Amino acid sequence: MSEAQAFDTDARTEAPLHGDEVAVLRGMLAYQRDTLRWKCAGLTQEQLAMTLPPSDLTLGGLMKHLALVESQWFDHWFRDAGFAPPFDTMDWDTDWDIDSARHDSPKELRALFDEAVRRSDAVVDEALQRGGLETQLALASPQTGETFTLRWILAHMIEEYARHNGHADLIRQSVDGQTG
Repeated sequence: MSEAQAFDTDARTEAPLHGDEVAVLRGMLAYQRDTLRWKCAGLTQEQLAMTLPPSDLTLGGLMKHLALVESQWFDHWFRDAGFAPPFDTMDWDTDWDIDSARHDSPKELRALFDEAVRRSDAVVDEALQRGGLETQLALASPQTGETFTLRWILAHMIEEYARHNGHADLIRQSVDGQTG
């Protein structure tokens, strides 16, 4: 019996067609997050671990990787609070997040992803109250020495999800033929 969770595509968050910059950015990010949830929904652990050669990416690996990316940008860079577990002990010289997902159940992957999103949303809420989209990160870019703004991070996260959701589309279609 599968631990896979279904996803109601009719309930997928839609970005507002009208609204201020915050509402549109957050709506677009929520839409991309829900798209990943949809692409990973209803599958078994074995299906979440399937690849589409020649790539080693899996749907479960993408879900775990994007949970890491959430922690990286919002826990580490934005708050300077380090990485949330289990990423606080990962081996950065490997693709641990993607490779280790093969051993995680659908329920574990979804819980890890949802918790990362919850933490990130709390950071965004606090930052918006404190200083809006121009709120600066706690840490500076090692490349430029400049800090990022919350606006930049939200736009980057939309970009990150959109790119990986393209991968998820292809992998999901190869797993069970689902498109959309």
